Amino acid sequence: MYLRLEFEYQLQREGLRNARSLGAAGCCYSPPLVDRTLVIVKPDGVERGLVGEIVGRLERKNLRLVAAELRTITRELAEAHYAEHAERPFFADLVAFFSRSPVLLLVVEGPKDTFAVVRTLMGVTNPAEAAPGTIRGDLGIETTENLVHGSDSHESAAREIALFFPELA
Repeated sequence: MYLRLEFEYQLQREGLRNARSLGAAGCCYSPPLVDRTLVIVKPDGVERGLVGEIVGRLERKNLRLVAAELRTITRELAEAHYAEHAERPFFADLVAFFSRSPVLLLVVEGPKDTFAVVRTLMGVTNPAEAAPGTIRGDLGIETTENLVHGSDSHESAAREIALFFPELA
């Protein structure tokens, strides 16, 4: 089972309106959370002990963790996740990498187009080309082991959340 990280603001439980926009402490603006996306800390990120750094960056960006699970992905699930790459020459290596050791699966919630916010925070696929300040730009080493995956559209987010967290779909 996964660790579900739902946080209801005390102000909301007390029935006050617009409590979410006030923030958890009731003092700071927090935009409405209306969109969800999937983020995966890949095996290299877990192996290198970067989970805390990566999750911290998501949280500092004011994204909310909805669900998290540390799981070793089966070959079959990896193949389903990366099905759009099945005909590409790197597919077998990608599946082997993704299923070699545990990943951290995350559902994060944020404002409209959260997937785009996450992908900007991640940086481009090739860490050598990723901007400083991005996860891949600061922490990545090579293209084939680039630390994180993030859904690339609303449709991908819905499909990927359903694949890894069917109870949230």
